[in-house]
Amino acid sequence: MIVPSRELTPDDLELIAFAQEIVEAHSDGDISAHTMAAAVRGADGKVYGGINVYHFTGGPCAELVALGHARASGARELSTIVAVGDAGRGPVGPCGRDRQVLFDYHPGIRVLLPTPEGVRSVRIEDLLPLAEHAGRAQVLSRLRKNRRARTEPPSPTARACR
Repeated sequence: MIVPSRELTPDDLELIAFAQEIVEAHSDGDISAHTMAAAVRGADGKVYGGINVYHFTGGPCAELVALGHARASGARELSTIVAVGDAGRGPVGPCGRDRQVLFDYHPGIRVLLPTPEGVRSVRIEDLLPLAEHAGRAQVLSRLRKNRRARTEPPSPTARACR
């Protein structure tokens, strides 16, 4: 399967360099099992960064931390994202969970990742061919349902945990 991609722009190279600076400045070094940093560019050109919080039980990926940083800063529309690894690993493609989150929340976003032709820019839709798109309304509906389930008192017929 051929995935359509395009060459990197100067803005893409700047985004990679920004993520690289984050991972170099904040890596756990020798004790790190998997330090990654990510950078995301808003539609307005502003750049937001994040770094993963690795723990043996798991933890949020750098891409999700960068998305959270952008959102907390007011960015709603994002154009490009990249993750880079410590120890000079350079750009790394997003995991499956991150791809699905990007696809659902930012279906127009481009992802910078290594390909056989080198690091290229790829549309998230092309990284998830034939994927089911939850759509923003469906994602928000699921979030509201989960929030109600946490805040509503249990029904009288609900069985308590013992």
